[in-house]
Formats: sequence, C-alpha cells, structure tokens
Amino acid sequence: MVSARVFYLTFLLLLSLERFGELALSRRNARRAFARGAVEVGQRHYRVMALFHTLFLLVCAAEAILQPRPFWGALGWAAFGGALAAQALRYWAITTLGDRWNVRVIVLPGAAPVTAGPYRWVRHPNYVAVATEMLCVPLIYGGTAGWLTAIGFSLGNALLLIVRIRAEEAALGPSYAQAFAATPRFLPGGQS
Repeated sequence: MVSARVFYLTFLLLLSLERFGELALSRRNARRAFARGAVEVGQRHYRVMALFHTLFLLVCAAEAILQPRPFWGALGWAAFGGALAAQALRYWAITTLGDRWNVRVIVLPGAAPVTAGPYRWVRHPNYVAVATEMLCVPLIYGGTAGWLTAIGFSLGNALLLIVRIRAEEAALGPSYAQAFAATPRFLPGGQS
C-alpha cells in the first residue's frame, strides 16, 4: 500500500508538472497575442505571484518530507476532492479563454470580453480555482503545519489577488466592466 507521504508527494509532483505545462501554454499564447497587438500590464506583481506559487508547492512538499504522519482520512479525502475540483475549474476557464488565457495580464485591445463557460457565473473562475487549491492542497496531508500553510498562503494569495485583479480589470477596460457589471467576482450569486 502507498503511504500518505508518497501519495501526497506524487500529487504535488503532478501539480508541479501541470504548472510547467501551463507556463508553456502561456508563453505560446503570449507570442500569439503580442503578434496581434496585445499589451501587457502588471509585470512587477507577476514576478511576486510566480515566486509565491513556487514557494507554496515547496512548503507543501517540505512539510511532507520533514513531518511524516498518517493520512487524515475523511478530511484528507475531502481536501483532495476540493483540489481536484479546483483543477477542473481551472481547465474549464483555460479552455473557455482558448488562446487568450495567460498567466500574465496580456490584453488584446478591442477584443470582446469572454462571457461563456464559467465566466457566465463569475468574473475570475481561475482565481477561484487558485484560492481553492491554496486552501485544500495543504490539508490533504494535514497536521498543524498543513493548517498553517493553508491559512498563511490563502491570506497571502488574497493580498496578491487584490493587486492582480485591480490591474487586470483596469487593463480590460470599459467593455469588460460593462459586460461583467452584474457578475460577481468569485462566488455565483455573490456581490460583484
């Protein structure tokens, strides 16, 4: 039988490989967007976000390596289910945006806002996925350190998203603001 630590570290490895794939897709999409006249904003906060997300995965892995413990049972499985749901939402958002999806804030002037897929219900489904992941991934392996990581990185992510969302929504401009005026940022049925 696979130990909780091996299971968790394997999951983290798969998440890391997924991030490398997303970065490759992002680079390809950026090249295409720039070729069509797109502009980039928020370069300074992007570097901080990239470092923050890398640190998140490293801290999660370090906890499992330095603090072996048994699997958390129902809570661990619930957190694993939440992490998988976050991945599904992330890829629904990526698929919906197509070649307009990017990890950076790259905007094609004059392009109509995307209001299909998960964007029918929330403005920022990818950020919902990231927030869910930051909360759930550390809780898969559990323990006190897992809770601290989940809370600490969730709070840090919230602060980064304040900066990111302001930059992104400003760059997307009036057509975006008009298209999403009645759409909540994060939770369907929530405030916009």
